[in-house]
Amino acid sequence: MIWAPHVTVAAVVEENGRFLLVEEMVGGRRCFNQPAGHWDPGETLLDAVVRETLEETGYTFQPEYLTGVYHWEFPEKNLTYLRFAFGGRLGPRDMSRALDAGIIGPAWLTPGEVVARRGEMRSVMVQRCMADYQAGKRYPLDLLHAGVD
Repeated sequence: MIWAPHVTVAAVVEENGRFLLVEEMVGGRRCFNQPAGHWDPGETLLDAVVRETLEETGYTFQPEYLTGVYHWEFPEKNLTYLRFAFGGRLGPRDMSRALDAGIIGPAWLTPGEVVARRGEMRSVMVQRCMADYQAGKRYPLDLLHAGVD
């Protein structure tokens, strides 16, 4: 068996004390996640987080910094995830845009609401990314290199 971790991106966005999450159906379960998804071939990590945020929320997103890189094992499915979480600014929301399959829509929750609904989070990474954001963790985007010079 070849080990192949799933590389994902996530947008961590806070406005007025609330965090942007996505309410979605996954495996028949209603849950919340940051706007997030898989890194696709041919795109940069920044391209991926912009695309995923738009596809899942209808909002444009401008990444400004990296909040962290996260490793998570999902033992029930024998999967490994490597998540790159980005903070930044939202632009306008296109209300006419169809969202990805399984997405119910964007939701704005306070940190307290996320803690109270911990069992409804898609993974432990949701709270961890938020905690790092709240702790002021900000890393420059130039840590990421899209090619070799």
